[in-house]
Amino acid sequence: MVCCVCLLLLTLNAAAQNTDTAKSKTDTLNKGTTVAGQVTDAAGKPLIYVTVSLNGGKYATSTDSLGRFILSGPGAFAKVTFSHVGYQTVVKSIKPGQVNKLRVSMRGSQTQLKAVNITSTKKQRYRNKDNPAVALIQQIIDHKSENRMESTAYLQYNQYERIGLSFFNLSQKFITGKFFAKYKFMLDTTANSNGQKQTLLPVLLNEKLSDVYYRKQPEKNIQVLKAEKGVNIVRFIDTAGVQVYLNQLYGNNLDIYENNIFLISSQFLSPIADHSPNYYKFFIADTINTPTGKQIEVAFTPRIKGDVLFDGKLTVTLDGHYAITACEMSINGQINVSFLRNMKIKLNFSQQPNGRYYLARSDVNADFGLFKSKGWGVIGERTVSYSNYKLDAPQPEAFYNGQSEQVAPHAANADTAWWAAHRTDTLSKQQARIYGNLQKLEQMPSYKRTMWWLSTLTGGYADTGLVQIGPVGEFFSFNSQEGLRFEAGGRTTPKFDSTLYLQGYGAIGTKDKKAKVDAIAYVSLNKTAPYRFPNDYFRVSYLYDVDVPGHTFSITNRQAAFSSFQSGKTNYWLYSGIFELQYVKDFENHFSYNVTFKNWNQSPAASLVYQMNDDAGTLVHNLTISELDMHLRYAPHEQIIQGTEDRHSIHNKYPIFDLQLNRGVKGFMNGSYAYTDIGVNIYKRFYFSQLGYSDVTLIGGYVQGKVPFPLLNISPANQTYAYDRDAYNEMNYLEFVSDHYAGINFTHTFNGFLLNKIPLIQHLKWREYLSAKILYGGLRDENNPAVTNGLYRLPPATNGAYGTYALGSTPYIEAGVGIGNIFKFFRVDVIRRFNYLNHPGASEYGLKFSFQPEF
Repeated sequence: MVCCVCLLLLTLNAAAQNTDTAKSKTDTLNKGTTVAGQVTDAAGKPLIYVTVSLNGGKYATSTDSLGRFILSGPGAFAKVTFSHVGYQTVVKSIKPGQVNKLRVSMRGSQTQLKAVNITSTKKQRYRNKDNPAVALIQQIIDHKSENRMESTAYLQYNQYERIGLSFFNLSQKFITGKFFAKYKFMLDTTANSNGQKQTLLPVLLNEKLSDVYYRKQPEKNIQVLKAEKGVNIVRFIDTAGVQVYLNQLYGNNLDIYENNIFLISSQFLSPIADHSPNYYKFFIADTINTPTGKQIEVAFTPRIKGDVLFDGKLTVTLDGHYAITACEMSINGQINVSFLRNMKIKLNFSQQPNGRYYLARSDVNADFGLFKSKGWGVIGERTVSYSNYKLDAPQPEAFYNGQSEQVAPHAANADTAWWAAHRTDTLSKQQARIYGNLQKLEQMPSYKRTMWWLSTLTGGYADTGLVQIGPVGEFFSFNSQEGLRFEAGGRTTPKFDSTLYLQGYGAIGTKDKKAKVDAIAYVSLNKTAPYRFPNDYFRVSYLYDVDVPGHTFSITNRQAAFSSFQSGKTNYWLYSGIFELQYVKDFENHFSYNVTFKNWNQSPAASLVYQMNDDAGTLVHNLTISELDMHLRYAPHEQIIQGTEDRHSIHNKYPIFDLQLNRGVKGFMNGSYAYTDIGVNIYKRFYFSQLGYSDVTLIGGYVQGKVPFPLLNISPANQTYAYDRDAYNEMNYLEFVSDHYAGINFTHTFNGFLLNKIPLIQHLKWREYLSAKILYGGLRDENNPAVTNGLYRLPPATNGAYGTYALGSTPYIEAGVGIGNIFKFFRVDVIRRFNYLNHPGASEYGLKFSFQPEF
């Protein structure tokens, strides 16, 4: 995401129409009650984030950086309330059904702390013991279960969500330059960020209105999307995926009562987590008089500034329930989060008829940039408001058997008038303009050209309408078998046909001088392109290409991994001709299955030789198999960003299950062997709050039947200098084969938890990694050519090749230590191999690099 944004900052050439919305805005406001104006403190200083709400309704907003606000709602409202943490609540009378102009001054709440006695000239050491603030926090912790929304048996509410993204810190040279001259009307010159006037270039705005239903026993959450409206100027990025990613980045579910709050791909410890007093310092800041009784304001700050914690304050009731009524938090600059310049979070709670306080509104504002305080940046705001709470009002039992995420009919067709009547938070004038501007923007030739080039560079395909040419990154490559490789390919688009899709490429190498080809035809049953989710298609294909053994089960035309940048010689190659007939089906719950018939003819090349273990050493020039395959995959609660070819799963706490079943059919289409190959892969990320997270993958497999080594499990190796999470980074290609195996791959990311505490280097914000990979396996006698006749000999270590072996009683083990976030982009890993060091070409230590930009 950051790379795309950085590219966009340098090349964006976007614009929109500056339409006159004043008349339509006035017409909308006159239909109900409107209140507008400014809120200041007693000294006349504007107050930001003051909650403004119409009494007796669900409509609310908050003041901007200049204290200004505008709020309207259909109906006759007579009072408006202004509330803010640390200030006395103000209620004003207004004229129903009219436009009301107000200037409101709010006074700070009076503190009940009488005095502070200084007993020593030395700085007093902070202690949890006998600290009234810590005692109060402990009361909040003890009462968390009763104050959470989930404490009720049934709950229902409306949720309005808005997220916007803009570029800021635009240089005057860029704004006033000839290149951007015709696009100036796209700019928002009224914004204020961190107390300074800013010029913004809005690029994304999305609104959603949903009904949410919760049942406690058995637990079930159902969210029904009633309406959605949005625009995305940066069309070369997957809009749906970006919204998912941004929601995660800006807090998809900000629950202060959870022990950990997920933001910016990290877990932040909540100030009221069960063990928060071990990580935070707490101070009584104020006592506030409210219409419902006294409340206490508690300030909190990290004990160690570099830890993944918040600074801020929260307000809690003193009615015996110790419920949070408001919270403001920010992230200090010493936290090891790349590209983040500033983040502020505000949560407001409203009292319900049962006396409990439920979340009424959450606001998250954050800006990112390549540099800490200069240069172009990206600023985003995510606002979610919650209204119309209904407690203990169950739906019919059959309703809770439905899907957790549902979309109401015509959710995307709500017009402007519908949104004006149902939107629970008022859009600013600049936000409202974005919708109208994009219509003209999409008609501008310069915008179309820019999006075309950016789509080509980021997606890898050049769109010509009916056909896309690419992938452009594969036009030229190099490997030791082919030499310089030239490739050209393309695929059809839905404009060509929404049911039939064609794809393929042709390639040739300057060294082997062999032509390669890939030809694919898809028949889409749901009229969706095969590279989009969900899939439901038949596929027929033929591929003839070169690859390295061990990578051939999923042969693609990607040659980057086999470039000339190798840590050792790559002398084992295959030429494969593969015919496939396949059916692929994805379900909305992210369960999927593939059923495939495959006929595969493979020929060894370079130093790889297929030779029988008979007395004559008979050479086998090619091997043909026929297979029936089934692949099952289940990724519960998965969210994805869709690329032009691949899907990228956004990490969460849920596991991903893969099961592969292959059945060899002897005698059909020259199939030479009958066998069954079973493979299992289970991946899960475990989060450990302040200690980072661990990625764990469990693998296992079994080959039943007598087969030569090319049909055994070939352990995935990596001889490049690039780190590969899923391969053995100090293993040589085709070094190990097995007919039964089990293993674990483990990587722990500390997110700087250790390095951030070391003087002199803590400011570098490096991150530390630990990895380990263990593989058990072996060969049964029936598949061991040293024991049983009628098999291929394992390739020996000759002619510069390193040889092939069976795993013995000792497992293969390698482990590594890495440092990442170097210059915010690079990671370096030192890998140690612990055994089988007597194999030719085996290295005990290796150095791997990766380009890994992360938040």
